[in-house]
Amino acid sequence: MRQTLWIFVTLMSHWRRHPANLATLFIGLAIATALWSGVQALNEQARRSYDRAAAVFETGSTRSLVSTRGGLFSQDLYVKLRLAGWKVSPMLEGTVRIGDNSLRLIGLEPLTLPHETQLARILDIRGIDSFLKSPWQTIVSPETLLDLGAEGVTPVTDRGQTLPPIKALADVPAGLLIVDIGLAQVLLGRPERLSRLIMNERMGTAAPPLVMVTGDELRLVEPEEEPDLARLTDSFHLNLTAFGLLAFLVGLFIVHASFGLAFEQRLPMIRTMRAVGVSARTLIGAMLCELLMLALIAGGAGMICGYLIATALLPDVAASLEGLYGAQVAGRLALDAKWWIPGLGMAALGALAAASDGLFKTFHLPVLSVAQPFAGRQAQQRYMRRQAVFAGSGFAVALAALLYGKSLYAGFILIAGVLLGAALLLPLVLAGALWLGEKSAVGMVTQWFWADSRQQLSGLSLALMALLLALSTNVGVGTMVEGFRKTFTAWLDQRLVAEVYFEAVSNPAARRIEAWLEKRPEVTAILPVWKAPTRLASWPVDVVGLRPDETYRVHFPMLSATEEAWDSVRRGGAVLISEQLTRRLNLGLGATVDIPTSGDNWRAEVVGIYPDYGNPKGQLRVDLDSLVQHWPDVQRTSYSLRVTPNAVSGLIRALQAEFGPEITRIVDQASLKELSTSIFDRTFAVTAALNTLTLLVSAIALLASLLTLSNLRLAQLAPVWAVGITRRRLSELELVRILFFATATTAVALPLGLVLAWCLVAVVNVQAFGWRLPFYVSPGQLMQVFALALLTAFVASIVPIIRLARTAPAELLKVFANER
Repeated sequence: MRQTLWIFVTLMSHWRRHPANLATLFIGLAIATALWSGVQALNEQARRSYDRAAAVFETGSTRSLVSTRGGLFSQDLYVKLRLAGWKVSPMLEGTVRIGDNSLRLIGLEPLTLPHETQLARILDIRGIDSFLKSPWQTIVSPETLLDLGAEGVTPVTDRGQTLPPIKALADVPAGLLIVDIGLAQVLLGRPERLSRLIMNERMGTAAPPLVMVTGDELRLVEPEEEPDLARLTDSFHLNLTAFGLLAFLVGLFIVHASFGLAFEQRLPMIRTMRAVGVSARTLIGAMLCELLMLALIAGGAGMICGYLIATALLPDVAASLEGLYGAQVAGRLALDAKWWIPGLGMAALGALAAASDGLFKTFHLPVLSVAQPFAGRQAQQRYMRRQAVFAGSGFAVALAALLYGKSLYAGFILIAGVLLGAALLLPLVLAGALWLGEKSAVGMVTQWFWADSRQQLSGLSLALMALLLALSTNVGVGTMVEGFRKTFTAWLDQRLVAEVYFEAVSNPAARRIEAWLEKRPEVTAILPVWKAPTRLASWPVDVVGLRPDETYRVHFPMLSATEEAWDSVRRGGAVLISEQLTRRLNLGLGATVDIPTSGDNWRAEVVGIYPDYGNPKGQLRVDLDSLVQHWPDVQRTSYSLRVTPNAVSGLIRALQAEFGPEITRIVDQASLKELSTSIFDRTFAVTAALNTLTLLVSAIALLASLLTLSNLRLAQLAPVWAVGITRRRLSELELVRILFFATATTAVALPLGLVLAWCLVAVVNVQAFGWRLPFYVSPGQLMQVFALALLTAFVASIVPIIRLARTAPAELLKVFANER
């Protein structure tokens, strides 16, 4: 035991003599852990929010009753059911805005809530006096309380309505307000209207069938019919995880370079300990203990940094999930041991993987060979051949995933195979370029330059692989995002043609507003946007009715359509279908689709396919008369208006003045486009940040490798200096060498990045969301990445080159005195 302790102390003394080496090892491991744990913290926070939301709305085996036509239904149906013996509890849902916060409001009747539901457990029947009596209460989560103010305050909505005083309770989802249902009907402007009825399964068999009480007004919703946010957002979180894992791997390259330097510097020490009788097993055990201690310390620092990164990115992630999926995510991180333990475990495993090469050499190399610098480098050519085999295997896996994979995971396997194969192939490509340079060199200095570069390649290969991965990811993701931006902007310009969009509080109110609008000369077209919910292949689908108008013929974007598509839709019996629904159901032009309606199934022909970016549901577009025919009680409250452009603001003011509370939402085209673009920008803000961090990590990896080589290259540089090449000239040659490596790596990274972009656009995006984006190549972006790569290499080379230029002649002369 004492011997092992002394061996451990001896090994640790190395870090005291080489603090820079310890710093790069610590930074590499901390950064790798920070980026990985930060991404996992974001994912964990989102999933915790999903679980809390699901717990609130799941009712175990309890089912719900909702309108067969979608939207709200009359409170009279609830009264009829209660009188008939049905044990149901009413609920009303809506949205209110308080300051900059858009919050979901739920009205409940706690006395009739089934006791087994999470909502009942949250409210606690024994403590609801304040909830039911004036001035009532608004129940929120602790996170929402911090956003709105102190407990007991009375928030005011943007419509000037005052909510009851706030009270925070645990287990309430973020962004949710819970109030008494009567108060909710007033706040939402929905008098005597309900969203759903929660059923109590213990109501017995005496109650009459549902259809005898309510006719076809309500339908039964099974628990599995409710939207599963965790499943819906899987692709988003899988993308984040992939980025975090990539950054983690790139960070491990720093650890590998740092530990490699420590291994080479400690060879004499290891030889001495082996020569005096220390066994290889004991030495490896001591090195593992040392590595574990460093990993836990650096990993702990990385976990703290990961928390800070996650905190900075959480608002953008929350905005993205709310904009894309309607998912409310708590705006403040709440972390526990389930996050810390896997993070530290990843740090320890990563450090072990990065140091495995040095540990393997220590265990297997003979005692006398251990002391020789670069003792394992004689097998470089054999390693190159192995890498070629592994690179080919990576490309083979990618090809198999492309040809036979039909899932999102197959898409990521495709990307992983391409990136792995290209990274392993990079040293071979560089070795071939250096061999050609050496063969064509004229002059001894030039020939030495190419030969020496080939010798350096093995030490720099991992750092250059890291740079390749970071640059190609930058190109791939940047190309995808830029293509998405162009497509999304053009799509918005086509889809958001109407100048004004509004929603009425009820069907009678909508009819009054429509009659008033027909008399306004500035209104050139009134276009209803009525929706009926249904399900196709167990997938929620909106059937949208369109009134025949030239607006749609001219502006509505189509991916493919028959020549008479709009006429066919107008005549009835034909539909337009969203791209994601065609892919999910494997439908094409001319196919027929059976659409479940409020009565029998409606068989219609597909005459057009259109893009519907950002919509997690499927969608069908039909003639308005056909929609009303098959869903006679469809909610008829949403409209878009074609208005003379200079009269938009005046019309909105006139509508608000004339109808006031009868309009629940009204927005002009410019505001809607601005909101959509803002959601888009925040969606990809996280991607851009992780992209930048990955590139920064690759720069540090390159710096760590260059520092490693600068400490080991005096044996190669001293003879060259001795024959008359000045230190300044040697420094210039080093800079040229590093820039050559960066240029060659970038030359491989640019086409690799375009391949990655194609994989994201044509495979991953299709599997994740159901639509395919056009593939754009931006020469400006490629030039920007090229310049960024050279700048990264230049910055990483500054310290090693300055160190070489300032190396004292005495240090160079020592090379000839030392044992080599």
